[in-house]
Amino acid sequence: MAMADFYDDHDTVAAATADQPLLSVDGITRVYGDRIGCADVSFDLWPGEVLAIVGESGSGKTTLLNCISSRLTPTCGTVNYRMRDGASADIYKMAEAERRFLMRTDWGFVHQNPIDGLRMTVSAGANVGERLMAIGDRHYGNIRGAAIEWLERVEINADRVDDQPRAFSGGMRQRLQIARNLVTNPRLVFMDEPTGGLDVSVQARLLDLLRGLVSDLGLAVVVVTHDLAVARLLSDRMIVMKDGRVIEAGLTDRVLDDPRAPYTQLLVSSILQV
Repeated sequence: MAMADFYDDHDTVAAATADQPLLSVDGITRVYGDRIGCADVSFDLWPGEVLAIVGESGSGKTTLLNCISSRLTPTCGTVNYRMRDGASADIYKMAEAERRFLMRTDWGFVHQNPIDGLRMTVSAGANVGERLMAIGDRHYGNIRGAAIEWLERVEINADRVDDQPRAFSGGMRQRLQIARNLVTNPRLVFMDEPTGGLDVSVQARLLDLLRGLVSDLGLAVVVVTHDLAVARLLSDRMIVMKDGRVIEAGLTDRVLDDPRAPYTQLLVSSILQV
């Protein structure tokens, strides 16, 4: 599929369906033997909205993220995604090739550890350019130019385009992973603890970058984090999880400033107010 075909044919339809959910999750459950990973989780995600899934370690938030991003098959429940042509598709009824194409183009996934989301033995430019090739771009000059543009957009100097990620710092690797994901202009990005393991100063710089990109590009984002400060800075709406179940949900400011569930109150009271 040519890159122009991937975008141009459906942009008008996508704009017309902006008042409909981009992602609809209904009753997602994942069990591991007699242990619950997540249970009966339902929500809608709208175009341009950022949803944070928060909770302590073992709360089920990463299991839920993997289920809704097709990285882990749920035990039951459905995940429907509104495609660029306006049609709603159950991602677990798609052919494997169709789902993989979606993950390489219209979706992005930012891993906590950038090593999991990058090819460490090829150049930074090649890491970014791979996604363009997935949607049919074969012009070397165009690919290299787009890679340089995106490196600069995530604050990596253009002269690093031929360097391998293993020569980058942790923060630079994470920014490279973000560029790799965003180069195809996806409409939905999943993020798993995107600031985890980074120094505080690097976290702050990365959060500022993410906020700007999300706003500029109108991305819909599902972000998993244990850090409520990250959730406040990035998200419009929040889901709080404990033992695989949703304990509380609502607008981020409302949940953090006026938590109603005792567990949420405990989470909020255990951190410095931001």
